[in-house]
Amino acid sequence: MPVHFLSDKPLTLDDLTAVLHGGVTVELPAETRDKITRCRTYLDQKLAGSTQAIYGINTGFGSLYNKNISHDQLEKLQENLVKSHACGTGPEVPAEIVSLMLFLKAQSLSYGYSGVQVLTVERLVAMYNARVLPVIYEMGSLGASGDLAPLAHLSLPLLGLGEVQHNHIRLSGEAINKQFQWKPIAFAAKEGLALLNGTQFMSAYGTWCVVHGQRLLHLANLIGALSLDAFDGRIEPFLPSVHAIRPHAGQQSVAAAIRASLAGSELIAQAKKHVQDPYSFRCIPQVHGASADALDYATRVMLTEVNSVTDNPNVFPDDDAIISAGNFHGQPLALALDFLAIALAELGNISERRTYQLIAGLRDLPNYLVANPGINSGLMIPQYTAASLVSQNKQLCTPASVDSIVSSNGQEDHVSMGANAATKAYRIVDNLYSILAIELITAAQALTFRRPLKSSPALEEFVHTFRAIVPFIEDDRILHDDIKKAEDFLKNLPLKTNA
Repeated sequence: MPVHFLSDKPLTLDDLTAVLHGGVTVELPAETRDKITRCRTYLDQKLAGSTQAIYGINTGFGSLYNKNISHDQLEKLQENLVKSHACGTGPEVPAEIVSLMLFLKAQSLSYGYSGVQVLTVERLVAMYNARVLPVIYEMGSLGASGDLAPLAHLSLPLLGLGEVQHNHIRLSGEAINKQFQWKPIAFAAKEGLALLNGTQFMSAYGTWCVVHGQRLLHLANLIGALSLDAFDGRIEPFLPSVHAIRPHAGQQSVAAAIRASLAGSELIAQAKKHVQDPYSFRCIPQVHGASADALDYATRVMLTEVNSVTDNPNVFPDDDAIISAGNFHGQPLALALDFLAIALAELGNISERRTYQLIAGLRDLPNYLVANPGINSGLMIPQYTAASLVSQNKQLCTPASVDSIVSSNGQEDHVSMGANAATKAYRIVDNLYSILAIELITAAQALTFRRPLKSSPALEEFVHTFRAIVPFIEDDRILHDDIKKAEDFLKNLPLKTNA
């Protein structure tokens, strides 16, 4: 398995995809250890030689910033912080998101501006490599002051507390430490705060969403091209000259992708009776393209974030400075995640419209795409399911980032609600896989009724591969099973893209 070294080298989307899929082992190189140690040593010396109040290090937290803490209580302060903030509720965070949170927290602490011990980062790395995944809950973060509650649950096992999942077995923090012969970590001054202040809950969800979003965009283009051909659509709206005079980058790239998918199609080349197609086909470049541009923006935001230091205060040994600021605030992520949610929901919105057109008995296709309708309902009800999912996605697109609720007695008087934006976007991604699965089932079914004419070699190969998983629907059967198989097919299909 390839090794990823925690360092200053910027993380790329390919790096994050490999981490997300568990395809790397993480190591802490000597240079990174030196940076962490140097920052910790500076902080210890600063505390030993000064009585100056430093937020969260020798003071209370939030609105308790004016409470000074004696030197002999600094470690207890950090332990109490983690325990008191572990108050998450709701569904458990999926394992792949927890794994990514471990990685991103270790990455952020490794830059040498957080004042943690090397041992703490080593333990996070060890947990990631061994797939020791803390039990974390979805609800509890306001997306400012960091993802406090989720990151507290992430940190509990370092103290021998909380719970973890390991090899599909739920264990206490104490039990997993015994199993791996790990000693509970005695947090030094600031360490609890460094672990809890940060955006790793939001950024883990956001990273997952953009990685899958890139895949879903490619799939939406591919399936959209198949639907266009099965509907006996026209190629003219995808020609380069159309998009050269409205040169949005996403619009141009989507049009090019559709043309490439349809190259060599007998269907697209045949003479047409109709002079234009419905918007859900004709405007694929404009709609998918706008989503592509939004996805690119969200991806840039996530990449900036995962290559950043997001705890507080920040320790600058070279400048002899410890600065309390606001890098934990999730507003950049919240806005990007809300935008991403809308962009991905629109891919589902237009997909369902294509599904509807294909089953509506238009352009010489049979009603519901069955040869013997009446006794067979065919593909009548999958469109209902797609419509339900699209409607839920619209509801989930209500922006979280426009909300803010005052916390900590007014000290934290503006929050991002980025964590809610993140979990909403995650649900939209899952729904979009289902919506596109239904369109694929429908388009592949419709294509059969166009024989003997064929689509392009690329799309015929795509459908042939899919047919090994979901065969042609001759008579009614339990279509839930087909939809689940189609979803898995789309999630695991090798793509010729970076996603």
